[in-house]
Amino acid sequence: MVRAGQSSEKAALIYQHSDLERQQEVAQGIDAWVRAKRNEVTAKPADTASGADLVQGA
Repeated sequence: MVRAGQSSEKAALIYQHSDLERQQEVAQGIDAWVRAKRNEVTAKPADTASGADLVQGA
């Protein structure tokens, strides 16, 4: 109900026809979004090396 934005159980039952293929599409979309956001947070600019990066490159 939360994912589909339905406010009542009756509405959820009416639209309960979602199949496995659609559920997988939704899950893959969420997974791709989460991975992209994680990459944004962990990505460092190429010209900004940390101390650990400098030691490993020595």
